[in-house]
Amino acid sequence: MAPLLEVKHLETSFFTHVGEIEAVRDVSFTLEHGQVLGIVGESGSGKSVSALSIMGLIESPGKIKGGKVLFEGKEISSLNNGQMSEIRGNEISMIFQEPMTSLNPVYTIENQMVEVIRRHQKINSKDATKLAIDMLKLVGIPEPAKRIKSYPHEFSGGMRQRVMIATALSCGPKLLIADEPTTALDVTIQAQILELMNDLKNRVNTSIIIITHDLGVIAEVCDHIVVMYGGKIMEKGTEKDIFYDPLHPYTVGLQKSIPKIHKGERARLVPIKGSPPDLLHPPKGCPFAARCPHAMQICLERAPPTYRVSPTHTSACWLLDKNAPKTEGYRTGEAIDG
Repeated sequence: MAPLLEVKHLETSFFTHVGEIEAVRDVSFTLEHGQVLGIVGESGSGKSVSALSIMGLIESPGKIKGGKVLFEGKEISSLNNGQMSEIRGNEISMIFQEPMTSLNPVYTIENQMVEVIRRHQKINSKDATKLAIDMLKLVGIPEPAKRIKSYPHEFSGGMRQRVMIATALSCGPKLLIADEPTTALDVTIQAQILELMNDLKNRVNTSIIIITHDLGVIAEVCDHIVVMYGGKIMEKGTEKDIFYDPLHPYTVGLQKSIPKIHKGERARLVPIKGSPPDLLHPPKGCPFAARCPHAMQICLERAPPTYRVSPTHTSACWLLDKNAPKTEGYRTGEAIDG
């Protein structure tokens, strides 16, 4: 059986009046049926643009320059907007950032959910409303038959996010892409939303891609994790690979920036010094070299190949090369490209 989703050497740029911004550069990953994949990185790393490229939602001046996106073995990156509209919603759904602004304030929840359901399924308004109520109940909205008549401003941020999840799942997609699903929510509601998504994965058999800037958000949810920086993939692995055996200095830096409860309230966070690269003029070498505490001359001059250190774990870092100086926490890997 073919993987549910294969992204192969995806490249997406924005052609502005000041030049080409290379937002996504040679990104490849695979999602199997039933998996939850986390894509992690700072703002501007290319996470959301990768998701929008998969959905076929890149608008001018953006353009997918190269690569392929395969869904269940079928290439969808070459489909036109009309053809993609049959896949969006039915096969692949997306929860966009900011639940506070994703719902139209002048329409009821019923209006908005029924419109989506009827757009993708051939059912009447009565049946669509019933399905919408069932979906609201599924995601934990109390008194769904009553609350569906409400307007978005009558819901809290966490409840609005549940409505967005219910809407996205209403047509039974095989893949749900959640772009920063916990943004602007407090930590208690964040935990509830992530627990809900994990529960729904098992109950409705939907694969999920979660996009976030916070490694801590996906620690208990994701099977596999992709770490992005500067439009490129820095590291890929299982949840255990990334959290217990990180092999890229950027991944290590992300982990050090997470507060540790056992360290005590006076423990200082360790920030990643510097700023992300300018993708209008992307660096010639490793995109993280300017901020990396282990940077070597070759890091500035040549982009590293991807090294495989186990069947599930890869990292694009020169420290894994057999000729690199021995550095604590790093070991030699096998170059699989470059």
